[in-house]
Amino acid sequence: MPDFCTCGAHLPPDARFCHKCGKPQYDDPVIEEPGRPEVAAAPIAPPPLPPLEISFGNGTAVRSGFVAALVAVLVVISPLPLPVVRVTVGFVAAGFLAVFLYMRRTGQNLSLLGGARMGWITGVFCFTICIVQLTAGVLFSSSEGGVAATLKQQVPPNDANAAQMLQLIQQPLGLAICILIVLVMLFVLLTALPTLGGLLGAKVLPRKP
Repeated sequence: MPDFCTCGAHLPPDARFCHKCGKPQYDDPVIEEPGRPEVAAAPIAPPPLPPLEISFGNGTAVRSGFVAALVAVLVVISPLPLPVVRVTVGFVAAGFLAVFLYMRRTGQNLSLLGGARMGWITGVFCFTICIVQLTAGVLFSSSEGGVAATLKQQVPPNDANAAQMLQLIQQPLGLAICILIVLVMLFVLLTALPTLGGLLGAKVLPRKP
């Protein structure tokens, strides 16, 4: 530490400032505080994706509906007793099975509306598969003498209503009307029953928390 300030004043020992001009005689040591360790920020989990809409754009829904429809059609065409009960239960079970398969593959809970949509998709596949079967049957019957000849073998010989129906389908317009009526009835039936099954499945199947 100097004994004299730059202004010429004599400094006492350990003087921090000059008593004449006020000039500091030495700088205070700078004490550096140890820095706090940086804590890595916890990764932020991305928000969960919203559940996919039940539609033909949902691949899992389409696959589940197709598998359920195929199983139902195989059950319906099997040689089991009580065909009316077999058809009703088989197609209702198709919608139920489709909901079960979808919930098992995705872990997604389905609302009643989602279950109904899942059943309707299944019903569309049921209708498509049945139409393919009917088309194959018509083609086969054509090679055997036509649809009318096949129906004549199936109806009673003295049934007046059956005779009128056979006369109607032998005409192109009558055949077209009959085919249209059958298609509409099949579509309504084969989509309504699986839709009912889908509603039932969404209602009773266990839901994950």
